[in-house]
Amino acid sequence: MDDNITTTIIALKAELSQRLAGLSLQQAIFPEPEPTIDGIVFSLEEMNPTPEPLSSDSLTGEWQLIYASRGTVVTRKLATTPDWMSVKINQVWQNLTVDEAGKIATSNCALMELPVLGEWQVQAEGVWQREDEKTALVSFCAFSLQATKPLTLPRLKIPVLEFLRNQAVWITSYLDGEMRIGRGKTGNLFVFRRR
Repeated sequence: MDDNITTTIIALKAELSQRLAGLSLQQAIFPEPEPTIDGIVFSLEEMNPTPEPLSSDSLTGEWQLIYASRGTVVTRKLATTPDWMSVKINQVWQNLTVDEAGKIATSNCALMELPVLGEWQVQAEGVWQREDEKTALVSFCAFSLQATKPLTLPRLKIPVLEFLRNQAVWITSYLDGEMRIGRGKTGNLFVFRRR
């Protein structure tokens, strides 16, 4: 990769980190427009150093969600609930693994504080089916939840019957050793940092 591009990527990532540091997690992952941050993300996508991110070893591991341009499936629903401010999301992360057959498994997790009920971990398990070097169809096969504070309770896992599973388009538009950017079919941007 060209030294000028590498220098530009480093500068853009530093600016993105600085701007995200000025937001609380609630601001960064709930649906609120942040055009300056979106512009930086678009610039990074144009300089993606990994042409085939779904085939890269850098894809696997644990990734912390640090920004969602239009929120997440969960936060968009919470934002439309009158009392959503009483729900606090402490962390959102994703764990990606690749099995021997080359299938990408995902575990999307959130740690939430619910009024009166305490802290809960919510998890969705699924698979990515590769469409091309950047695009995958994602479907989820199980959901689970577990109380973690003040009491730790056993995890409740609920399988999703195959005929009820929907697929969503996921595009990995930027990947390096520390940062990953993805977008959904509607263009919603998701920025992850390696945990």
